[in-house]
Amino acid sequence: MKKRVFSGIQPTGNIHIGNYLGAVRHWVASQVEYDNIFCVVDLHAITVPQQPEVLKAKTREVAGLLLAAGIDPEQSVLFIQSHIGAHAELTWLLNCFIPMGWMQRMTQFKEKSHKHKEQVSVGLFDYPALMAADILLYDTDLVPVGEDQKQHVELTRDVAQRFNSIFGEVLKVPDEVIPETGARIMGLDDPLQKMSKSEEQASHAVCLLDSPDDIRGKIMRATTDSLREIRFDENRPGVNNLLVIYELFTGLGRAEIEARFEGKGYADLKRELADVVIENLSQLQSRYNKLTADSAYIDSVLAAGADKIRPIAEATLARVKDSIGLG
Repeated sequence: MKKRVFSGIQPTGNIHIGNYLGAVRHWVASQVEYDNIFCVVDLHAITVPQQPEVLKAKTREVAGLLLAAGIDPEQSVLFIQSHIGAHAELTWLLNCFIPMGWMQRMTQFKEKSHKHKEQVSVGLFDYPALMAADILLYDTDLVPVGEDQKQHVELTRDVAQRFNSIFGEVLKVPDEVIPETGARIMGLDDPLQKMSKSEEQASHAVCLLDSPDDIRGKIMRATTDSLREIRFDENRPGVNNLLVIYELFTGLGRAEIEARFEGKGYADLKRELADVVIENLSQLQSRYNKLTADSAYIDSVLAAGADKIRPIAEATLARVKDSIGLG
């Protein structure tokens, strides 16, 4: 049997090339190899304030972009988190077995709570428990994540192991998968910070639905350094980031890329990178526009996905409740 993979993405902000190169393209490529479940995690989104109509629109936009990127409903499951109530219910059950100290160690909560200050919700603190429920509901084998989510998967493993130590082998303990290249695409304006959907600075990221002019403008303004040689070097984060993006979009080897730009300047690198990104995203955008022309199509895919895997989630939930003594 194929190993089961669970992946989630929030319907907030604008999906950018960092999301695509670090996660989505790997999801698409793995569809034949794995039993994939892809989730638009709208319950995670509301851990910080959202405008209801914007959240609804973004949820369907994200689903449309995943389909346009190559997620195939015939091979994989795509659904909206809130459409399966077991996610919220299992979160509460797990909460009763997660020590407070474990949650207090979560670095992402510390970072986000610092930004939102007095608006911090209990939900934001409890975010890792909901993520654990997402993963554990489907007897997940593998969870592809970036470095920033690694700690949450480790918590999920700890939660499952603790629960099993009390009640027996009830929950499958998942493993994390971190892509070797492209797991951490950095901001164009600040190559020391990971490219983020929540960053409001327009020049920070190339978004998947950006126009060609916007793409070119953002890349041409990207931060580099005062040196001249164009080569991969993690100690030169600006140039290295642009080269990694070029590498991932073209599929060329690093030696070939460095030879291609030998004797050339940063402007040449940026112009060619812009051409490559525009060409790749124009194909995705064309598919997205066709898919979203029929608003009912995306809703039907999401409904079918939820219907297909709801029995798995409900079976896990029933197993957990029975082991605890509920019902």
